[in-house]
Formats: sequence, C-alpha cells, structure tokens
Amino acid sequence: MVLLKSLSDSNNMIEKLGVGIDITDITDFKITPYQKKPGFYQSIFQSSEIDYCLKFQDSSSHFAGKFALKEAVKKSINDDIYISKIETFHVNSKPMIKLLDSEKNYVFRASISHEGNYAIAIVISELIN
Repeated sequence: MVLLKSLSDSNNMIEKLGVGIDITDITDFKITPYQKKPGFYQSIFQSSEIDYCLKFQDSSSHFAGKFALKEAVKKSINDDIYISKIETFHVNSKPMIKLLDSEKNYVFRASISHEGNYAIAIVISELIN
C-alpha cells in the first residue's frame, strides 16, 4: 500500500509540473525593429518589457529572448493564455515571469541564452493551487 500511495503522490506532482522551450531567430526582430512597428511590439510586450529592451543598443536580441521566454511559458502550462498576458522581468539578472489576469498560480524557473542569430529560453513551471 505504501508503494501505491507513493506512485499516486508522484503522479500528482508530475501533473503540476511543466517544461517549455523555444528558440527564436533574432533576425526577425532586426528586420522589423520597434521603431518601424511599435503597435506590433505593444501587442506582444508590456511597456516595462519594451522599455527594458530599448535600453540596449542591440534591442532585437533582447526582444527575441523575451519572445522565446513567453513562448516557452505558454508551452510549460496547460492554460490558453495570450502572449501579452505573460510579463517578464529580471531580478539580479535572472529572468522572472508573472502571469497577468490568470486564475491559477504558478512558480517558474527560467533561463534565456543568446548565440549567433538565435535566442533560446527554457521554462519549468509548477502549478501551486
């Protein structure tokens, strides 16, 4: 009986965990910079995210990283959420994630990396309610 309970607990834990990964071509954001299509960017990113990316000389790599992160979040959870309702920010240089207008609470672990023309992000999510 103890083994069955342990397996049941393990399955419940696994159902609450999710993993998402995404790779984005930075070139897409270089071809269409914020200055050309601000409405496009505003439909995807929060104003705080736009301000963060525009602080950098090469804002396209930061926009691509945040886009990859948002896509990885979508893949890691079992909710249908608009990409604009996923807010990303940094604390001590670590990517953080907040879901806006979500009835469920998640805890996230995330990493973003850039190499050449690509940005990649991985997210591990845990449903906590």
